[in-house]
Amino acid sequence: MRVSDKTIYTNFLSSYETSATKMQKTLEQLSTEKQVNSASDDPVAASQIINLKSAVAENSMYASTISSATSWNEAQDSALESISDVMLRMRTLVEEAANGTNTTNDDATIKDEVQEDIKQVVSTLNTKFGDSYLFGGENTTTQPFTLETDDDGNITGLTYNGTDQNLSRQISDGVSVDLFANGSKFLTASNSSDTTSTTTTLGSYFGNLVSALNSGDQSALGSDLLGETDDFRDNFVNIRSTIGTLTERLNSAASVN
Repeated sequence: MRVSDKTIYTNFLSSYETSATKMQKTLEQLSTEKQVNSASDDPVAASQIINLKSAVAENSMYASTISSATSWNEAQDSALESISDVMLRMRTLVEEAANGTNTTNDDATIKDEVQEDIKQVVSTLNTKFGDSYLFGGENTTTQPFTLETDDDGNITGLTYNGTDQNLSRQISDGVSVDLFANGSKFLTASNSSDTTSTTTTLGSYFGNLVSALNSGDQSALGSDLLGETDDFRDNFVNIRSTIGTLTERLNSAASVN
């Protein structure tokens, strides 16, 4: 069968266009270093790429959340470590005030130092992380703790201005953690000798301690107030341990991410 020149020419053009298209696609892949540059190149692969990019973007967001949450916890850990040290110093001062051998000047000096320690504790509880208070619950923009004083400047109590909620953060698909923020947890502490009871509030403890130092009430200083100093310090330590456990979980989540 004779093949016409027109048929040969038509077939040549078709093959040429096909080769040129393939060459153009190859050159585009080489220049962009991408096998798929548009959905028409490979619809199945394009769909997989879109899904993968979405997953990478989500993981990047979760990684940022995990990093911020870890830094939040580290700031809290540092604050509570400082408070624990101050409370230990306060315990030493309470013991000194209760021994009955101090002069009036000694007692006045101890009271002044204890009040400064209390102010440091409260100042640390009002620590910020960026623009947010660490221990104000969901109310992160208002200073959570305010000391109450009388006309003579003696500390009488403590007011908590925050909420009793923690802060939820999503760290992976369907997985969330609650960052500790509920400062009301500092206001009471379980009695070490009876886990079913609680001591007085932190504010009352501060006020009673200063009042006892003012009046030289060695009996209260050497018994109830000394025990409450231990209880509240233990409470700070226990909350710090809880935060440390959460930090470990966040570190694991960061590794998985």
